Amino acid sequence: MSEDFTFEQAMDKLEEIVEKLEEGDVPLEEAISIYKKGMDLSRLCHQKLKAVEEQLTQILREDGELESFVAGEEE
Repeated sequence: MSEDFTFEQAMDKLEEIVEKLEEGDVPLEEAISIYKKGMDLSRLCHQKLKAVEEQLTQILREDGELESFVAGEEE
């Protein structure tokens, strides 16, 4: 999976994949391939969110306002 995707681009692609799989008219082999791409995109999004969380933690520590920052996960 390309690291060149922005978080927003990766999320858009992931949404397209979910919609395509939900339609249910995809051949099995293609569905498996699409699912794998979706998992890669999901990991990429998670990595990008983790990196942002680490950056925010560093910024907040430098400002002396907060010792740690934990982003809540959306449900």
